[in-house]
Amino acid sequence: MNKSLGDVCYAAVLLPFTPDLKVDEQAYRRFIQYFLKNERFRAKGGLCINPEAGEIFTLTREEKRRVLEIAMEENNHSVPLIAGTWALATSEVVDTARDAKAMGVDGIFVTHPGGAQDITSCWDANQYPEVWSDQIKAQDRAVDLPIITHPVSGSDAPFTPGLPVDATIAICNEIPNIVGWKMTYGYDGYRIVGKALRKLPRRVSVMAALASRFHEYRATDLFDGTLSGFWSYGMEGMLDHLQAWDERNIDRASDIWQGGLSQLHEYVADMGRLHVRYKVATWLRGLIPNPFMRPPMPAPKQVEIETIYDLLKGAGLSVIDRKEASLAIHR
Repeated sequence: MNKSLGDVCYAAVLLPFTPDLKVDEQAYRRFIQYFLKNERFRAKGGLCINPEAGEIFTLTREEKRRVLEIAMEENNHSVPLIAGTWALATSEVVDTARDAKAMGVDGIFVTHPGGAQDITSCWDANQYPEVWSDQIKAQDRAVDLPIITHPVSGSDAPFTPGLPVDATIAICNEIPNIVGWKMTYGYDGYRIVGKALRKLPRRVSVMAALASRFHEYRATDLFDGTLSGFWSYGMEGMLDHLQAWDERNIDRASDIWQGGLSQLHEYVADMGRLHVRYKVATWLRGLIPNPFMRPPMPAPKQVEIETIYDLLKGAGLSVIDRKEASLAIHR
């Protein structure tokens, strides 16, 4: 499992809430089954539970445990399953990693620290990689599981919002359990970091994140797997597109891409509205009952709802009734 754990198309699974912003357990179970009932997804996909897209930043440790427990029950070893471990304090991050190991996950998904500007927006990752690597190593010592990273820092272009290439390679060299690197970069940064990962003496998978660039990444062959929230609303079209690439049917891949899928992904991929738009799109597909997010995450704008609705239809994806879409957000 360790050798290939990074070569999987993981869906960063969203978390539905009830109108009073409690975890909607029944809706969550149905949503997980949406992935597991798709034979093509099971063949190449996996589940990332409690990721950033699953709003882990708003969850208590107990909620993280319960969400993971539900996912483990529903998955029942059908596909690889990794779990996010984020918390404000490193001690709770380690405890969350231990919780995940105790439940039998295949690996952990480690996210950059949160807190003061020193370790977030103003962090110089090249000069001080230990700001994050120390926290990863603490988890590694506690659980000794395969690790997939979610790198984010205040680095300059072309690496923003991910980690610079020197820090990336230093951390991968320090921590052999890292098997996959989520590619949170613009196009130029992606190419630089991806090529550097390819030169490592061991396998660290290049894991695409922004589905709005999957076509280009497949064309350049810097694509081992994915860890992406775009799967939550676009699975069918994305599977068609990647299957065409697997079959080397470039004309079909291009037709799918230009036939509405790229336009949809590009609109969702506004980095300042990314997670809001993930949830709106998934709701408009009828896969979760509402687009509610816990504050301080903002509510969607009506123009976003209407635009995403039309783009989903344009990509050939099923949607809920338009009247329901226009009314539900105002209930």
